[in-house]
Amino acid sequence: MDAVFRALADPTRRSLLDELFRQDGQTLGALGQRLPMTRFGVMKHLKVLEEARLIVSKRRGREKLHFLNTVPIRLIHDRWVSKYAERWAAALSDLKQRLEDTMQKVFEIYIKTTPERLWQAITDTEMRSKYTFGATFTSDWKPGSRYQAVGGANLIAEGENLEVDPPRRLVQSFHAVWDEDVKREGTSRVTWEIEPVGDSCRLTVTHDQLRENANSQLYGGWPMVLSGLKTLLETGELLTTPGSLRWRADPKTAA
Repeated sequence: MDAVFRALADPTRRSLLDELFRQDGQTLGALGQRLPMTRFGVMKHLKVLEEARLIVSKRRGREKLHFLNTVPIRLIHDRWVSKYAERWAAALSDLKQRLEDTMQKVFEIYIKTTPERLWQAITDTEMRSKYTFGATFTSDWKPGSRYQAVGGANLIAEGENLEVDPPRRLVQSFHAVWDEDVKREGTSRVTWEIEPVGDSCRLTVTHDQLRENANSQLYGGWPMVLSGLKTLLETGELLTTPGSLRWRADPKTAA
């Protein structure tokens, strides 16, 4: 968390986040045109933001694009806001909402676990229900197969497993059906990428193929989902923040 607070303390870096909020997925050159500093200066600030995991860089052809990553903000909220400074919750919530209002979202988090254990947590029905708001995901996890997510007694999402490469990569279509508004949004795509880093893993989740101005319910829950996944694998405990147990029948027996 120290790196996140240091990164946010600088007004120039906050301006870079504002620029990426305005248009996510920008190159270094595009960002440099909007700030009164040299290309090298912008590079230095982007490096600090990337080290704090507030942005994620991805290659697309010859271009290197920079995307906002809202997971650290979610972790700050879970660790500090709800416990010590509830009066700041509205401001952080507004920031989170603004940062996520894009057509493609990239989320990144480091988890102290093995790729095999992380893959199990993503594909095992019982484990996954502990951090996906209590919803149960069922599938045979083979390429071309279907999956379903059930919350309570109702189908809430479904899709196809497009690519299955354990324990490195899982690509899925995603169609939310928990209410008529999200159902009308149609099908998008979610890509899970696992990369071992020392005794930990870097998990990158990319939610794309969203229509312009898509309903934020489709992607707004990812920071809490990934925070719950990290909490589960590193501590064995469950998040109990508001909304995190939405579809769990009996939170007291969830553990």
